[in-house]
Amino acid sequence: MNNLFIPNTGNPSEEIFESLLQLPNIKIQKITSHGQTSDEWYEQEEDEWVVIIEGEGELTFEDGRVIRLGKGEYIHIPRMQKHKVTYCASPTIWLAIHYSR
Repeated sequence: MNNLFIPNTGNPSEEIFESLLQLPNIKIQKITSHGQTSDEWYEQEEDEWVVIIEGEGELTFEDGRVIRLGKGEYIHIPRMQKHKVTYCASPTIWLAIHYSR
């Protein structure tokens, strides 16, 4: 049985994306990170709600806002809002829910 609280194993030099549910209007992913950050801006067609299950991470937005998230903290990122991961502990487990309205 799968468990949200256990980091996915594999190559720690890469983030591991596990699709938990995918329907036409919603996608739920478990992401295990090992310190990875993003150089490029994410600009998604869907809204995103993300929560840190384990670890901590930092999101930087194009408008200059920096949001630090710890275990249990969450954020809603509206569609087309440019953002990137600028810090991530190892390991960090993210639960990301992408949805369209």
